[in-house]
Formats: sequence, structure tokens, C-alpha cells
Amino acid sequence: MKLSEVKNTLENLDEVKFKLPNGNTVPVHFHVTEVGAITRHFIDCGGTERLEKVVNFQLWEAGDFDHRLAPQKLRDIISLSEDRLGLGNLEVEVEYQQDTIGKFDLDFIDGSFQLKRKQTACLAQDKCGIPEDKQKKPLADLGTNNSNACAPGSGCC
Repeated sequence: MKLSEVKNTLENLDEVKFKLPNGNTVPVHFHVTEVGAITRHFIDCGGTERLEKVVNFQLWEAGDFDHRLAPQKLRDIISLSEDRLGLGNLEVEVEYQQDTIGKFDLDFIDGSFQLKRKQTACLAQDKCGIPEDKQKKPLADLGTNNSNACAPGSGCC
């Protein structure tokens, strides 16, 4: 989800809710403790230099059970961050503390911002020798319609 989509979505909300991938909701007394720009400049395993930029929201919850972040307040935090940090209309990534800090992509589904699991991947599979997945076939299909297949009692096996 891009930053402009988050801002547009906030215009039509009465409350801000975030849901985790497992369906649980982030407690309503969460804080957005950071809105920032994250830049990753790296070389992948195939030797290609890459530059990735995202807008980052950090969610945090404390013992402040009376706290509620209003949609307009989050829009104000985003606007201030855009002005001071020069944020572009980049994809939004969300950090949220679980067993360790989790990083999530963001979507909006059924009235809630949905935290979506991120996955690692090899970005240079064509250069580092990772074979393509072979098509899986049922064992019963092996040897059917194959003139080279051994017939029972033929002595070829």
C-alpha cells in the first residue's frame, strides 16, 4: 500500500485499526512511535547493486490503555513526516513488536489496515544457480502414455 493510499483511507475512517496476519487485532491503545524513510542499498547474491526505499510506520503498545490514535492525528503525523523528511509516495512497511520486531507489508481490508507477512527471496536466481521447481506429477501418472515404459513381465526392470 502506498503512502497516498493510507492518507486517503484515513480520511474516511472513524478509528484506526491494524490486524495481524493471524487475524488478531493490534490493541486499540497502540501508538505510532515513528514514521520514517528507510533506504536499503545493497548488492544481491548475483552481484547486482540495488536501492530500495519505503516509508516505515512503527507501532508500539504500552500500559497507556486510555490512548486512542485518531485518524486525523495519524494524518497529521504523516504530513509532518512528509514535510520534514521529504517522503515520496512510496510503499508503506510496518514494524510491530512480537517475539522480535516483525516487518509487514500493508493493505486495507474490511475497515482495518491489514499487516501482511513479508518473505525473503533470492533476487538473482538466474545468476546463482537455483534450479526452477520441477512440475510435480502424481506417481500413478508416471509411465502412462510412454512407449519407453517397462511392461510387467517384459524383463526390462
